[in-house]
Amino acid sequence: MNDQTLLNSWSIASTDRERLIALAHYFKEYLEADACDIFLSSTGGSLVLSASTTNPELIERIRLAKGVGLVGTVFQAKKALGISDNLASHPDNWDVAEWDDPQYASAFLFPFELTQTFQGLIFVRKLLPSKTEFPDQEFNLRLNQFLAFQSGFSTGSNINRLDALSEVARSLTGTPYLEEVLQLLVHLTAKRFNYRVVTVRLLDQERDELILRATQATNKAYQRKRAIKLGESIAGKAIQSQKPVFINDVQNEADYIGHDLAEEQGLRSMICIPLIVQNRPVGVMSCYTGEIRQFSEDEISVLQTLAQQAAVSIEHTRLQVRNTLMQEMHHRVKNNLQQIASLLRLQIRQSHYKSMEDALEDSLSRIQAIAAVHELLSRDDLDHVSVKHIAEMLGHHQQQSFIMPGKHIQFSVRGDDVHLNTNQATQIALVLNEMIQNAVEHGFENASEGEIHITIEELENEIGVWVSNDGDPLPDSFDPIKGGQLGLQIIRSLSGALGGTFKIENRLGWTVCEVKFTRQLAE
Repeated sequence: MNDQTLLNSWSIASTDRERLIALAHYFKEYLEADACDIFLSSTGGSLVLSASTTNPELIERIRLAKGVGLVGTVFQAKKALGISDNLASHPDNWDVAEWDDPQYASAFLFPFELTQTFQGLIFVRKLLPSKTEFPDQEFNLRLNQFLAFQSGFSTGSNINRLDALSEVARSLTGTPYLEEVLQLLVHLTAKRFNYRVVTVRLLDQERDELILRATQATNKAYQRKRAIKLGESIAGKAIQSQKPVFINDVQNEADYIGHDLAEEQGLRSMICIPLIVQNRPVGVMSCYTGEIRQFSEDEISVLQTLAQQAAVSIEHTRLQVRNTLMQEMHHRVKNNLQQIASLLRLQIRQSHYKSMEDALEDSLSRIQAIAAVHELLSRDDLDHVSVKHIAEMLGHHQQQSFIMPGKHIQFSVRGDDVHLNTNQATQIALVLNEMIQNAVEHGFENASEGEIHITIEELENEIGVWVSNDGDPLPDSFDPIKGGQLGLQIIRSLSGALGGTFKIENRLGWTVCEVKFTRQLAE
């Protein structure tokens, strides 16, 4: 495939995927290689196989972690690598089922980052050892030329706004998953309208809060921005008025929340467009530019039309999710009943209960933890449950039902508003219940008053949950590994099932119970 053939196939390709596949075949032929794969960086923090000359059926199915394995390590280092022989024995090589093939002897890896949203890695492999360690300067020139062409094609700078609207609207109706709808909305809107940052917040009607659910910004601090009340900030005003709100410069706007992040990201002008379905707001989309400028009437009109289409897609997706969950609910109920049965069998083997009433109260508490997840399924976004909401419900339940008379214990829940799929949410609900109950029973066996703090934090994809109390400290002879209480056994078991770690210790006058685990990207 020569340069002109590639450009011709590129211009008639209907999707970015087809253009990437054409690019992969071009580099395979140019380097006289046997395989060429292209990985693109995803918003979820992984590298996704986006084009392949040998395994097209695995496109978007193979996801590699950044910094892990040969591909992830080279991408993170941002430095090209040539391997002339013994590819399989390279210290950073990591076999991936179905995709990796030990028969390849040599390889070239080229990380690229042309824009904030267009970065990835080209992985070229040969069956035989390579005579040269690295392609020549002409190849690097061609690589930059064609990647720049791909990036320029994707930015849509020469595409009129009506075409952009058509593409975004068409993409929104092509997926049944809420997270994909939101990610498509922010990425395509930012790309086609050349915005620095686009965010979507959805309305939590129970709390009258707008929760950040999607952004194409790569800054982790920006992705963890807190929920905002309807009456505060610019987004809240747009929801209340159900009209677009324009801000000339967010860095100098008193009502804007997050000036430091705005300066760090280089955000200046902003427009907030409410997402409305049948006169009912469901969220808000905020678009930021990198310079101070006005939004034209045509631009605002197109964004309003897009927001209306997005709102309909969000509601349609929620209905689809609800229908799917209703069909699967009996499976979840059956699995949860089996989990309760397992917990009861563990409980039967325990001999520490003073009375039948104590044993039944423990069982009731664990069933209540599972019920808390199912109650939130009807109030949250159905496919994801807030860990913070679970903690608040369990803390309230402990205060109402299990604190002995004469004890005065204050609960507080703090940290990140982390959402988990229902499988992990059910497990962490049981873990939290045991941690809270353990703090109440053993932390305040002698102490009559104090505090219990529940903290949730997210760093990358690792979730940390801490339950701390300032009551009775752990005895010097306490062994967290051999601790025989049923609650600790359950915490250790479920922490392992989550692929996480568990520890409990005295820290600065507090007893701290800690569980850390990795978020599942999908259920």
